[in-house]
This record gives sequence, structure tokens and C-alpha cells, in this order.
Amino acid sequence: MHQHMQVPPLEGKVRCNYLNQPLINGDRLRTAKTLVDKAIKEKKVFSVKGPYPVIRAGLRARGWVERRLPRPSFPQPRRHDPETEATDEGDSSDDDDLGEEGERDDLYDLMSRLVRNETPYFFWTTKRDSIDCRSLRKDQMTNHYAKSGSFTTKVGLCVNLRNLQWFDEADPDTFFPRCYRLGAEDEKHAFIDDFRRTACTSLLLYVLEKYGGDSDWERIGKVHDAKSHGLSKRRKQHTNQRVGTSLIDNALRVCQEYLNSLEHCDIDITLETTPTLSEQQWKVFLKNYYLVIHEGLTIEGCEEYVERCKCMLEQMRQVCPQMETDGLCNIWIIKPGAMSRGRGIMCMNKLDEMLSLVDHGIMMDSKWVVQKYLERPLLVHDTKFDVRQWFLVTDWNPLTVWFYRDCYLRFSTQPYSTHTLDSSVHLCNNSIQKHFQPSPDRNPSLPAECMWSCSQFRSWLAASGRGGLWEGVVVPGMQKAVIQTLLTAQDTVEPRKASFELYGADFMLGNDLRPWLLEINASPTMEPSTRVTARLCPAVQEDTLRVVLDRRCDRNTHTGGFQLIYKQAAVEVPQYVGVNLLVEGTSIRRPRASIYKPLIQSLPEPLSKSTSHKPSLKSSHCTSSKENQSQGVKKAWPTLSYRKVTPEQSLNFHPKLRKRPHRLVLPSNCCVLPNPSELLPQKLSDTLAHPRCNLPSLYRLTPSLDVISIRPTQTITSFRYKHNMDTVNISYTALPMQQQLSLNHRRTTDTFTKREGPKSS
Repeated sequence: MHQHMQVPPLEGKVRCNYLNQPLINGDRLRTAKTLVDKAIKEKKVFSVKGPYPVIRAGLRARGWVERRLPRPSFPQPRRHDPETEATDEGDSSDDDDLGEEGERDDLYDLMSRLVRNETPYFFWTTKRDSIDCRSLRKDQMTNHYAKSGSFTTKVGLCVNLRNLQWFDEADPDTFFPRCYRLGAEDEKHAFIDDFRRTACTSLLLYVLEKYGGDSDWERIGKVHDAKSHGLSKRRKQHTNQRVGTSLIDNALRVCQEYLNSLEHCDIDITLETTPTLSEQQWKVFLKNYYLVIHEGLTIEGCEEYVERCKCMLEQMRQVCPQMETDGLCNIWIIKPGAMSRGRGIMCMNKLDEMLSLVDHGIMMDSKWVVQKYLERPLLVHDTKFDVRQWFLVTDWNPLTVWFYRDCYLRFSTQPYSTHTLDSSVHLCNNSIQKHFQPSPDRNPSLPAECMWSCSQFRSWLAASGRGGLWEGVVVPGMQKAVIQTLLTAQDTVEPRKASFELYGADFMLGNDLRPWLLEINASPTMEPSTRVTARLCPAVQEDTLRVVLDRRCDRNTHTGGFQLIYKQAAVEVPQYVGVNLLVEGTSIRRPRASIYKPLIQSLPEPLSKSTSHKPSLKSSHCTSSKENQSQGVKKAWPTLSYRKVTPEQSLNFHPKLRKRPHRLVLPSNCCVLPNPSELLPQKLSDTLAHPRCNLPSLYRLTPSLDVISIRPTQTITSFRYKHNMDTVNISYTALPMQQQLSLNHRRTTDTFTKREGPKSS
């Protein structure tokens, strides 16, 4: 029997050499490996950064496996990058980068660990700079485009829409409120002129509406509540204080001068010309304008100017599309160039206050814009609202735009009024309005969550007798504004084929239901903050996956609420070479005279060394005497153009050259000659002997004639005649008559026969 000995306890710390890992179910592990192997084979590994449970669920339902991105332990400071700053134009909350919300499933955690070393083929992130689009492969998809800040920032939208005339026959002032960068000196002066001119038209409109009694607004049934214009505001009592009619005269003069400038009637105006109003006069004018509009002072004797004001406003409306929404108070909205969710936005109506922002250095970096505020929007129960509309871009070349069928309205918590510039009245962003309680004066028909779906808004329009304007005016206007904005930015965005991006556009409706584009957000929030967004945001995310994933496999698949509204023809984009142009080519050499080689290059045996007797060329054969026989054999050469051909002692042939300027000389082997065997010898001999033969010049000896060799081939002796036949290989250069020859004549050998006459008795 073994005795158990007590072991004394160990002193000190005990270290374990193993980790306590949770037990993994074998079936679950096999299932995870099967799903992971299939996903890797089909390249279905994705990564999502941010709380997007709908995207994760949609991808997992399609067989994708998530590779979770590492979560940063501490917030990383943003580097000073102009392009990075320009991308902060989404209205997603700052908590979107914190990771996935909710409980994690053990199976998905296991699958995520199995693909931790695999390459993701689908990225969905909140921030554009989270993924470097330029480093991705062609088969990796991401939900952002590089350099899209040209229209997703307020500065980019302000600058690029001015180039719309080069892309479409449209005026941006018909759908985008005029906008300026106060940090730029030239735009600062343009804004000052615009503010002063708008003050003049507002003053004329004030006189017409207050003292006319028959304004356009009343005739067309678009009368705003006086409280919404600030006309019923309790103003200070200014006893025995009035403004003279010179204020109206100056406003009429400024408007007339502007009309003349549009008609080019100011062509003779120079820098030395005295302006309509000096700087001191403008200060006095604006001071009196503020007293009349904001303080309620009356203009003495302004009833006599009603007709003149009405006529001038009619002319100004024809050239100023935004006259209907300018209002009376001349309110402008100051926006940071690359911020969202209403941060840093201010409303102002005094010129000196806005210019002081530049003087204090707040707007010197040109990233702030000042935009004309729409003072007369469409109101629902005396409350202002704006419209959030989604659209999807799946390609930039060709430009492909998808428009979402549903949208939603965002209301302010306070009744609309222009006598206050508080953000709770004028800014409808949910990130701002959620901090305010609804006003007790607010209409109870409006929702407490400050949101309507487009179906609820259409019901309200139908109840007011304008139900058909939604499909006839609102939707086409928003689609046209989106397309024209994207066209102006098409040259600046990098058109990566495997990318896509979902945008959120904010619109405001005028009294005539014409939409006005306010801004475009790159990463629209998908937070289900209300019952309306809880229904619409998951639907738009799921439909986005249908367009970018399912439609790649099946073009006839259902795309949900997305409708293709624009498909541009493919444009071949040339490679940009900069401002320097390079022309490549070769110089054209001037044709030179032909270099004539020796007529006879080689000869087996000399024909004759005598040059005193020259054969006659007028006959096809010649007779020789006894003296000639003793001196040698004389040879007669047939000619083709009455030239004398003489074999010299040097055995060279020197014909008389005829200049043929500017004639292209080709290699001799390019010439095509007929086969002499196909021509009858007798007919050819008679033709050559004729003084005016009609053969083409190709059969004649030309200055470019080269005789390669002459060799005796056969000698026939008879009782009376002795015939010596020599073969002459001739190569010709290309002549213009070459085109008249048959293509089947390709041999370049002509055979000429030399005959000797009968011996004298």
C-alpha cells in the first residue's frame, strides 16, 4: 500500500505555461472552415469600419466572411491634408468609427479569425481616408472615390458649379443659391456688390408689398404669413423720424445700372468714371435700409414710387432667378468649407459684421463660404424643413447615377421667422434640432420627431391641391440638379472602376416647389434616430448592395428603390501631358537626282575595241563590209527613243539625262515589267523600230536604266547570215506608267537580238 506523502506548498509566484482557451465545438469549427474555404475561393472576404449592421448582415447573407479591421486603442490625430480636410463632408456621427455595435456571434468570430490573413475584396468605411483607394487592386471594391471633395464640400460645390456652362446649357443660379468665398479678394468684392444690390431690390419689394396693396405674391396665391417675414415684429418706436425718398431713388439707380451692365451699355465706363454711389453714400444707404427693414421706420412719400418699383422688379426678375426667394431682410448664411452636421454655421444680415470675420482672420483661409439664405421657402404649418435625398454613383466614366425613390423631410423645432437668426429656426439638421424642445406655438400636426417621409409630404400636398407637383416639379428638379453637379466635378474625381459611393443631398423647396440644392454629403448618416430613418436607412443600404453586387452577376436583378437616371456615353480620356505639347515625326527629305551606275558592270569577253565605226540606229539590222569584218564584229543596238547607244572602251553607257524634278525614285526591284516571251518578236521588233512607237515609256531606256550584264548565249551560222544573240538584264526604276501594266507581268528581263548584214561579194 502506497503511502501518500504530503508535498509542501511552493513558495513564490506560480507561472502557467499555457493559456486557458475556450473549448471550440468540432462541428462549429468544421462549419466555419467550410464557409471560409468557399468564401476565399469566391473572393468573398469583406471589411467594415463603423456601426453598419445592415451592411454586415447583407454581405453575410450573400456568403461573405468578414475580416475585422483592428480597432485603434486611442484616437489618431488628423494630419493636415487639404484633401483629407475636404472629405469631412458627411453627416455621420463621430462614433461611427468605433466599431461594430451589438453582440457578436461565436461563429462569425471564429470565421473572422480564420480569414485574418486573407485579402478583403470589399471595403465599407465611414471616412474616405480610412482606405487608400490608389493602393487597392482592381478586384477590390470600396464605397468611396478619391478626390470627390470637389462637390461634397461647400467650397468645392461653390467653385465647380460656376463651370456648369461648359458642360450643360443651364444656369446654376436656377437651383443653387449664389455663393462666395470671402477669403478670396476678388470674390469678396463680388459679394459686397451682391449684398448691396440685394438690399436695393429688397427695399423696392418692401415698398411694393407694404404700400402697393396688389403685389405679385397676393395675385399668384403665395402669400407668406406676415409673422414669417418679421413684419409684425415688435420694433422700437422712433417718434418723428422718417427716411427720405432719396433712399428709393438710389435703389432704382443701382438696379438700372445693373441692367445696363448686363446689356453691355457700360462699355465706355473706365476706372476713372465716378460710380453711382460712393463708399460714404453706400454706408448711409445701408444704415437707412437697416432702419426701414429691421427697425420699422417709414419712408416719407413712398406711395408715389409703387409703380416704378413694380416695373423695376419685373425687369430684375427676368435676369435674377433667385428674386422670388431673396426676401426682405437680406440674410446670408456663413458656412465652414469642410464641416457637416451644422457645425459652425451662422446666419447674418449686416454687411459689416460679415466682413469683420475676414478682418479677424476667421475666413482668411478661403475654406469658408457665404451663401444667400432662402428667406421665402415652402413652409408646412409655418415651419421650415429641408429634404434629404439619396443617390448612388457606380461609375464616373461613363458617369452612372442611381436616384433613390424615397426620401424624408427634416423639420425645425421652432416656427419660421426672419426677425431672429437663431439656429433652432433656420437649421434643420437632426444633429442640431435634437438638442431643442419643440416650441409650444408649433402646430400639433407636425411630428414630435421632426421628420416626415415623402409619402406623408405627398399626402399633405394632395390635401392642399398640389399633389401632382411632386412628380412633375420636385423629383425632376432634384434629379437635374444632381446630374448637373456631377458633370461639373467629373474631371476632378478619380474614376476607379471597382468603386462606388452613396451620397446624401440636401434640398430646400421654394414656394413654387422648385428644389434648391444646399449641399451634398459624402457619408450620409445611417443612424435610425427616428421611426422614419429606422425604416428608410436599412432599405437604402440593402438596395445599395443589390446595385453594386447582385447586378454584377445578373443585369436583370431587382434594384429596390434605386432608379437609373443617367448613363453617360463612354468617353476616351487622353493621358494628361501637362502644358507642354510634344510633336513627334520625321522630316521629309527633298528628292535628289538619280545616281546612275555603269551600264555594263561585267562582260565575259570584249565585244569591240574600235569606236570609229558606229552602227546605224535607223534600221533593225545593219550590213557590214570586209573592212569591218577585219576590225571586229560591230554590234547594232536597238533603241527605244532615238538615243544613240554606243559600247565604249570603258564599257560604260552615258545616256543624255532628262531632268525629272520631284520624282520619287524607288528601288529597282519594285518595277513590274511584262514577260518578253508573251510579246511576238516580229511585232515587238517592228514596234521598236517605228519612229513613233506607242509603247509606254517603261519600255524605253530612261535615265534610271541600269544594265547588269551582257553575255553571248548562242551563235547561229548559216551560209549567208550570222546571228549573235545576247541577253541583257535590265532593271528599271518605278515610273508613273507602272500603274498601267498588268500584275501578272513580273519578269524583268528583256532580250534584244543583234543581227549582222550579208557579206559583200
